[in-house]
Amino acid sequence: MTIHHPDHKHYRHIAKRQRVCKAVQTLQGLLTGIAIDRQLNAAEVAEVLNWCDENSELVGRSPFHELKQKLDEIIADGTITQEEQEELLWVCNNITPESEFFESVTQDIQKLHGIMHGIMADGDISGEEAARFRDWVDTNYHLKGTYPYDELDSLLASVLKDGTIDEEEQTLLRAFFEDFIDYSFTKRVQVETERVRRRMPKEFTLPGICAMRPEIKFDGHVFTFTGSSMRGTRTELVNEITKRGGAFSPSVTSKTQYLVIGSAGNPCWAFSCYGRKVERAVEYRKEGTPIIIVHETDFWNAIEQ
Repeated sequence: MTIHHPDHKHYRHIAKRQRVCKAVQTLQGLLTGIAIDRQLNAAEVAEVLNWCDENSELVGRSPFHELKQKLDEIIADGTITQEEQEELLWVCNNITPESEFFESVTQDIQKLHGIMHGIMADGDISGEEAARFRDWVDTNYHLKGTYPYDELDSLLASVLKDGTIDEEEQTLLRAFFEDFIDYSFTKRVQVETERVRRRMPKEFTLPGICAMRPEIKFDGHVFTFTGSSMRGTRTELVNEITKRGGAFSPSVTSKTQYLVIGSAGNPCWAFSCYGRKVERAVEYRKEGTPIIIVHETDFWNAIEQ
């Protein structure tokens, strides 16, 4: 059974219809990403089943219940044939309603996150997958200027420059994709707990999103949070800052100096793992405002030091 962060309970209830719309878009992207290399393996099938489990509470709301019914029918034997996969994509494409909550660009970004999830489903990113993904990115040029389209476009152009993807470029792509894949709170806790237990650093963090080993100062500095921490509530985090001489701002402004990204994410964000605050911080950075985006692990390291 999926365990959700306690800070999310109220929002999960009032945002259920929005989450249905987001779930359909994300599934459409997930299936597109899985099918992008025109192959299917056990790991990818398992990821579709995991997605179903994560979204089981949404069953019964249109159009999700129609989609779930078709998905249950297709995966009843534990496998998805190429024909079934194409049928599922067709169903998804044809029952996706005009969203009353998200405009078209947001829906396409939700789908983009799903595609990255699908490509990462088997843990490997081939040159063929990256090249076909680049075709999708080029086709959806209308997303230019919307986070993280520009960063992704630049990264794909870089790794595909020589026509092959080496191990270092695989690491780059995995790190970027994983930042936008929507995992359950349970899985995030397990992964982070294991990383901390083994004293492992984060494998890779793109400088364009989170700072690498940032120097965090509290006295006289303004902090903003996005998502939820796995180590404390929002009130507890604010208390940690204010008792060290820092200040808290509920939204990203030109005075914000640190935007802290919580590891638990937020299931109600329009975008899978990052929302308006990250996008706004990136916009401020492009305009010359030196906002430092940091992962909560680095934030807690600074608290402990």
